[in-house]
Order: sequence, then structure tokens, then C-alpha cells
Amino acid sequence: MTVSLEQLRRCHVAVDLGAARTRVYVKGAGLVVDEPSVAAVNTRTGALIAVGTFAERMTGRTPDYIRVVRPVSGGTVVDIEMAQRMLRHLLGEKLRRALRRKPRLRAACCTPHDADPLAQRAAVETMVGLGARRVELVDTLIAAAVGCGLPVEQPTATMIMVCGAAATQVAVLSLGSIVTAQRIPVGGEAIDHAVVQHLRHAHELMLPSQAVRPLQVALHGNGITPDGPASTLIHGRDVATGLARSVHVDTAAVRDAIHTPLTAVLDGIGRVLRDCPPDLVADLTDRGIMMVGGSALLPGLDQMLRDSTGMPVAIAERPDVCAVLGLGAMLEGKIAPMVLNPLAE
Repeated sequence: MTVSLEQLRRCHVAVDLGAARTRVYVKGAGLVVDEPSVAAVNTRTGALIAVGTFAERMTGRTPDYIRVVRPVSGGTVVDIEMAQRMLRHLLGEKLRRALRRKPRLRAACCTPHDADPLAQRAAVETMVGLGARRVELVDTLIAAAVGCGLPVEQPTATMIMVCGAAATQVAVLSLGSIVTAQRIPVGGEAIDHAVVQHLRHAHELMLPSQAVRPLQVALHGNGITPDGPASTLIHGRDVATGLARSVHVDTAAVRDAIHTPLTAVLDGIGRVLRDCPPDLVADLTDRGIMMVGGSALLPGLDQMLRDSTGMPVAIAERPDVCAVLGLGAMLEGKIAPMVLNPLAE
């Protein structure tokens, strides 16, 4: 961990800016914001119309003068000004006034593993726009591991897999830091895209943007395993005629389409294990993989990993908010640093 726990205890607010959702933890108040990272803007006046859940519901349903934007992509802030405006509206005036009363406001922010200096700078600038005088950056992998209760500070291996919207991060942790890690550019959005492309090519059907997730949930039961329902009814727009049409989709074919992007994730897990020291790999045979992140809830994904790796796989109790809760635990001082007792000479 590049940032010491002592520095994090001085922070007042923790922010997890994700491609799908933005979460804010305030010291002493807990998790105060958990909303989609979406904003709707009036292109004629530049005014912000909506943020969060309401803005997400406007996706694909707006007139030409309203633009729905996502200021965060792949865990990186791509539009600093819009991210600042979105955060200010999500926090609300009352909470912002309370934060402004802090004499030297300090903020902590999650950043993806191996984020380049430009991405780190964008995260810092976003927090500075909220009034932060100092910003501490914490690797998402470490924050998520702390949030789901893994013994990060112990000299034993723990493997964590953060399944985000734009990327999947896999790492082996020991002694409070990352031993080896991989960031795979495949996440929930890639799975959504695979489903959309399959329906377009196989059924000549264009799916509404809001209907992709329900289709994946339609694979309930055992999800992407063969024991799910045989077919499901999907409503969309015909590619050729543009008319509304409903088709019965074979869920086995949808499972095959989903498996294609997930093979890259399995390759990433293999690379992490190959780069890991043998002693730590031996620990992982008992501990297995802990899955966190919103895409970890895809039905059947954990069983697929068990079958492919032969290791135990568990899903965190609250996988979608593990990273920000881990940051919050470090802010509140609930995580004790490991104390080394050198031998007396």
C-alpha cells in the first residue's frame, strides 16, 4: 500500500469513482452516495438536468438537445469538469456545506491497478474540485480486499478478483501489498456488448440499452451454466424494418456468446498464478478466489471459475460496495497496521 494507514485516518471523505456507479463514504456518517455515474446535460444551455438513477433512466430516451454522458470510463475520469458537477449534485448542498466546514478537507479515492499518471491526476483534480486540500490515492484491489474482510496484512496469500463494468482486475495480496496483478479490459460492459451483438447477428434484433441486464438475469437458476431455462422472450426492434418485434431466444446460444469475453478473464487469472511464487499459490488452493464488484453477481460466473481453475470461489457479502467500504474502514481507523517485532540484538 503506497499510502500509509495514518495518512488515511486523517481523511474525511472516501470516493469510489466507477464506470458504472459512484459511491461516497463520509467519515462518521457511512455510505452516503451510491448512484450510477451518469449525468444528463442540456446542450443548448450547458445546464445539468439530472444525475444518478434518473439520468440513467433517460439513456436512449432523450430529445436531441439533451445528452446523457458518463464522465468516468474504465475507472478513469475522462471529463473532469462533468465529474465534479456530478459529484456536487450527488452529495447535495447540505452535505457539501458540512464538508466545507473542515479546515483542511482531505479525501481518499480509489484508482485502478497500474493507473497511469494522467489517470491519477484526473482523479486528484476531481477531488480538488470538491474542495479537498489533499487527496490520497488507494489501489482499488487493496481497498476491495479490506472491504470484504480478507486478511490483507497477514503473510499468507489472498486472491481477489474485482469484476467492474469496464475491466476485471485480478491480484494476489500478501503483507498488505500486491504481489502480482493483472488488469483485463473485459467487464460487465463487454458481456452486455456480446449479448447485443449475438441478438443482432442471430435474430436481426436491436435490444434496448436498458434490457441487456434483464436478459442476463433471465439466465437465472444456474445462470451461465447449462441448467438454466431453455429459452426466454425478448422484445426489441427489427434491424431491417425498424418495427417492434419479439423473439424467443435460445439461452444456450446466449451463454456461448457470454463465454467468449470471459475466456480473457480466465487467461488473466492463469497469468497471475504463473507469476505468483509457489508458496503463495499453495495457500490459494485452500483460500481460493474472492469475487467483488457489481459484475460478480452475474449468475453462474462463480461456478464457471470453479470449473476452470479447480479452486474455491466465493462472492463477497456486498460485492458492489466492497471498495468504498474498505476505504471507509481505513478512514475510521478500523484496520490496524501490522506491527513487526525485530529481534533484539
